[in-house]
Amino acid sequence: IAAAWSYRLAAQPGSRFTQPDPIAFEDHAGWTSMFDGSTLKGWDGSSEVWRVENGAITGESTPEKPSGTTYVIWQGGEPKNFELKAEIKLEGGGANSGIQYRSSRASQPQGGPVPNPRFAKWNLKGYQADFDFANRYSGQLYEQGTPRGIIAWRGQMVRTEQGKKPRLLGVLGDPDALKSFIKVGDWNQMHVIARGNTMTHVVNGHVMSIFIDDDPTMAAAQGLIGLQIEGGGNVKVSFRNLWLKNLP
Repeated sequence: IAAAWSYRLAAQPGSRFTQPDPIAFEDHAGWTSMFDGSTLKGWDGSSEVWRVENGAITGESTPEKPSGTTYVIWQGGEPKNFELKAEIKLEGGGANSGIQYRSSRASQPQGGPVPNPRFAKWNLKGYQADFDFANRYSGQLYEQGTPRGIIAWRGQMVRTEQGKKPRLLGVLGDPDALKSFIKVGDWNQMHVIARGNTMTHVVNGHVMSIFIDDDPTMAAAQGLIGLQIEGGGNVKVSFRNLWLKNLP
């Protein structure tokens, strides 16, 4: 009843109830640029895989030079509470990628795809805003390099607690309906919010997953940010317009 009453008031001229301003993905006031648009300055990854192409950080894998799973790691610090905005595009049917955050280096990750041993110095484990060409996993929270794996699937709000299985707290939407908002082979806007133990993934203005990590034996309060490429064959992943805003 209160919600309906508020809605009626909001519709009346002069009401103190108003709708929030529209989504402003391009608003970067108070944000820090993570990428200069022309070089990999401030990033660390294998030059065999990563380069700058057409104003984007690009990773490529070919049958002749398969990348396997590897990362280019931001050297600007280990953020704790923050928001991150980026645009991501995947090309090639087997392309798989994502943004690692609150992550750490891992010489021998446990769980997930086997990293390329040639690029072992760039192995990461930790939270990932997942993204793949087929959009089977895009938007979910996947924990790379640990036994937990997929924790919050697209369309879910999930909590973990020590000694308990992850619990579904609520449904954000039908995963296939949310999938329809993700563009295949084109640029997508990804917005990651990490505040306390709560991680929120937003793609193209739609909340895809929320994860509350209340397991003190696994939760990470801060860590590295990295961009991932995972795959063989002919695949390419690209990132541009990367911005970071630290939160209290």
